[in-house]
Amino acid sequence: MSTLIVSRPAYRSQRAFFVVSALLFAASAAATIVWCASMSAANRMPMPGGWEMSMAWVRMCGQTWTSAAASFIGMWDVMMAAMMLPSLVPMLWRYRRAVAAGCASETRLAPLTALAGIGYFCVWTALGAAVYAAGVALAELEMQAPVAARIVPVSAGAVVLIAGALQFTEWKARHLASCREAPGHGRTLPADAATAWRFGLRLGLHCSYSCAGLTAILLVIGVMDLRAMTMVMAAITVERLAPGGEHVARGIGGVTVAAGLLLIMRIVALG
Repeated sequence: MSTLIVSRPAYRSQRAFFVVSALLFAASAAATIVWCASMSAANRMPMPGGWEMSMAWVRMCGQTWTSAAASFIGMWDVMMAAMMLPSLVPMLWRYRRAVAAGCASETRLAPLTALAGIGYFCVWTALGAAVYAAGVALAELEMQAPVAARIVPVSAGAVVLIAGALQFTEWKARHLASCREAPGHGRTLPADAATAWRFGLRLGLHCSYSCAGLTAILLVIGVMDLRAMTMVMAAITVERLAPGGEHVARGIGGVTVAAGLLLIMRIVALG
């Protein structure tokens, strides 16, 4: 009887963790779909070279740069939540187990797990701010210099090619291994806020580095393209969670290199 009484709160805590994770994913995915639908083809600007620039990088009439940046970063955070949660949730679950192994109470697990998740997404928020600043600068250049705009399609192909090659590097393998590594290496973790925050930040940094190439592909193909988001999310999730993640990453790299070459050849052929 005592075992049942002790295990019941743990079961409720575990169930709540997965229910909340599922709801966060569903909400972020739905918001991302609505955002992408609102930023339709009508919200794209034809550019020299036969391509269209997303208006995400252009300030709307009457909008300040501060509000434009805040709007982009907010949408970026929602999109990253939808893309990263499938691979993040198992790591947060392992973190909970490592903390619980140190006899932490069930009531402390939820706030500590939430803090670790916030730390993780703070890294992606900072990256979103950097991406927006770079995107705005490039958009300004492309609008003012037609020559720069004309080389964008072939440059996008080159980015895809380089991103594919990055999948084969030791740098990628090292950060991917850190993303896949169980918290605590089989040991317990302290049940304190500082450890939770550091864990989230460290995991966020390793995962942002590991995803650098795939994130670059998303940006050049279309940051508001649902198909591109789905493919990148699938690639990130599989290489982090599937057995033999390093081999999976190299397989993804091979496909990406081939896609980059085909894209460049197609652009060159079209002249």
